[in-house]
Amino acid sequence: MIQFILGSTIISFIIKYSKKIILPGFEKLPLYNVAGFFWKGIMQGTLAMRASAVSFSFFLAIFPSIIFVFTLIPYIPIAHFQDQLLNLLQSFMPHNAYEATKDTILDIVTNQRGGLLSIGFFSALYFSTNGFNALITAFNNTYHDIETRTGFQQRLVSIFLVVIATLLMMTAIALIIISEIALRKIFKQDEIAYYLILGGRWIIVFALFYFLISFTFYLGPSRKSGWKFASAGSMLATVLSLMMSVGFAFYVNHFGTYNKLYGSIGTLIVVLLWIYFNSLVVLLGFDLNASIHKAKRDKESLQNPISA
Repeated sequence: MIQFILGSTIISFIIKYSKKIILPGFEKLPLYNVAGFFWKGIMQGTLAMRASAVSFSFFLAIFPSIIFVFTLIPYIPIAHFQDQLLNLLQSFMPHNAYEATKDTILDIVTNQRGGLLSIGFFSALYFSTNGFNALITAFNNTYHDIETRTGFQQRLVSIFLVVIATLLMMTAIALIIISEIALRKIFKQDEIAYYLILGGRWIIVFALFYFLISFTFYLGPSRKSGWKFASAGSMLATVLSLMMSVGFAFYVNHFGTYNKLYGSIGTLIVVLLWIYFNSLVVLLGFDLNASIHKAKRDKESLQNPISA
């Protein structure tokens, strides 16, 4: 059966031309070469299991991360920062997931948990790194050979990524606020300003996702040779993550029956599923980068068999 499928005219045509197609970010490698390693990574790399572990760790890290971010808010000279953060979360989260976290976020904002030098602040910073720490571990457990760090070094990288994520989010919110003010002053007609603000917000959200994923892919692996900041995997993960978030939110808001089946616990299921699907597409993006890197190394070893 498999031989029949591979021998069909359409499949033969696809295989033939995939050996000639070179996509942006593929390091001048044919699509066929990369696709072979990518398929092996998906089929033999326990992708779903790794995504499950990552999503659980990120779920536990949500509220420590929120505490960490909102402890910094009094020191951030950005007006209406809390409101814009809630609006940013609401724009791509399922309605049930947003409503489940909204009250907790408001409670954290209202009741201060200590200053920058408090034990609570550093505890929140440490526990908020669990998600990134699990993600780096999932990177290291890919089907393709990736060098690892010591546990202490990996934790330091996770802390650095949390700080980067916080700075990127603050920058995104500041840009949203500034762009809204500027557009409302330039365009007096509310309808034009509304659509420009909406489009600008999604561009900023896209940039936020892309840079955060790119930083994670670049800093996650221990060995940096051959890894670039801007990559095909980052673009794939960003596009799929935004499409998945919007699609999943639309499905849950219009067709989901989790609350009817499970009651109030259905909201937690929605949050976990949303994080799980995001973890899945991020790991897919990383595996694409690992596949490109592996295909490139194999090509170099064939060209230089003695040095390899």
